[in-house]
Amino acid sequence: MQNSLLNGVGLGLRREMLDEMLEHCPEAINFLEVAPENWIKLGGKFGRQFRELTAKHRFVTHGLSLSLGSPDPLDIEFVKDVKAFLDLHGIEHYSEHLSYCSGQGHMYDLMPIPFTEEAIHYVAKRIRCVQDILERQIAVENVSYYAAPGQEMSEIDFTNAVLEEADCALLLDVNNIYVNSVNHRYDARTFLEALPTQRIMYGHIAGHYDEAEDLIVDTHGADVIEPVWELLAHAYQVHGVFPTLLERDFNIPPIEELLIEVNQIHQIQQSALTLSQSA
Repeated sequence: MQNSLLNGVGLGLRREMLDEMLEHCPEAINFLEVAPENWIKLGGKFGRQFRELTAKHRFVTHGLSLSLGSPDPLDIEFVKDVKAFLDLHGIEHYSEHLSYCSGQGHMYDLMPIPFTEEAIHYVAKRIRCVQDILERQIAVENVSYYAAPGQEMSEIDFTNAVLEEADCALLLDVNNIYVNSVNHRYDARTFLEALPTQRIMYGHIAGHYDEAEDLIVDTHGADVIEPVWELLAHAYQVHGVFPTLLERDFNIPPIEELLIEVNQIHQIQQSALTLSQSA
């Protein structure tokens, strides 16, 4: 059984990394993250390899299809499958997006939940239901969004209200804050500072694509840029050092190149710790 306490720096595991990670998982990688949907039904060689990895290394899971804000009923059987998967592999931490991806069918994208009072109660109730079935507190991620239909309140007020009413944890995505701050013209540091420190389970950092000067697309397909690194450093100053995972979903370079950014997270964490100890 894995230790439930996260620390350090993580990396998203892709199927093509299995052989290399089984042969040698670099010490700089303290935990790995997978989407349970991609592994629950996996058997044969890949299933055996994954089981071998989870027996040796700490894992977290980041879901793709729970669809917390969907008008459709929760897929209870899927949630039970997730619980069985987490229990089988000794994985404590499960996170999902504060969004939805289905409505009379799967939309294959993350859609924004309206920032309304009604949506707060609706989503919080669904999160509590998931937590009851999983017998775990889950984390929800602040997501990137490109429109805000029916908006009645700010993103930060909506996010904090859901966290409080659902009594769930937060997966703090630093890049998503940066992306939204550009696309929706708000101050990224002010948003970051307003998040509840005590609810942070772990964090994400990633690269993105500049569509235009005032439009950024969250792709996880490029290197992290300097303003996002600076925002991560500020996050540690405000909230303390929390476990942080590098996401890379497309244009995935060799592990040696990914380790450059993994080690940069380590360096920023160490600098923040040193600064806090000298204060």
